[in-house]
Amino acid sequence: MSDKDAGTPRVFLVRHGETEWTISGRYTGRSDIPLTANGEHQVSSSAAVIKALEGNSEITEDIREWEYGAYEGLLTAQIRAARKEKGLDKERPWNIWVDGCEDGEPAAEVAARLDRVIAKIREIQGPYMHGEKGVDVVLIAHGHILRAFAKRWIGFELSMRLPMMLEPGAVGVLSYEHHKVDEPAFLLGVNMGGNE
Repeated sequence: MSDKDAGTPRVFLVRHGETEWTISGRYTGRSDIPLTANGEHQVSSSAAVIKALEGNSEITEDIREWEYGAYEGLLTAQIRAARKEKGLDKERPWNIWVDGCEDGEPAAEVAARLDRVIAKIREIQGPYMHGEKGVDVVLIAHGHILRAFAKRWIGFELSMRLPMMLEPGAVGVLSYEHHKVDEPAFLLGVNMGGNE
């Protein structure tokens, strides 16, 4: 954050640690897959970074992973092959951001629940755009939903192409430009020493 934006509230996106399914690229929604040893290390490292942000906590189902339905546990290639057998996607390959998931969630439902989370965060952070009170937020979730959250944060439709990655156990950061709640932005190059 530039000096002129110092003190602006942030939203930390924390992805869960590595599992066997994240290694293989399988869609993991509600399945409870244990972390690998590396995944446990990743989470420990990320926890050290966000420990200073401890405060009130709240759990919301609105930040849960995309409901993959029939695609839970499958690879993208398997999903596309199954859809092709059903005569779907004749003009272009399946794209979760556009097509959603069979027996799961369409993109519009995912966007609607993420927009509720964003509205609540902006309600909390809006009055404190110059750092008058510590109102940083930490979201801990799966990778796909956090990438969807980042798109919605900056006002993109989920169908808009925005290549981005968030490694297992990693921390991403969002904030606002010019201390304005209506100017959400990605925050690159975070100084983890804090806002002083």
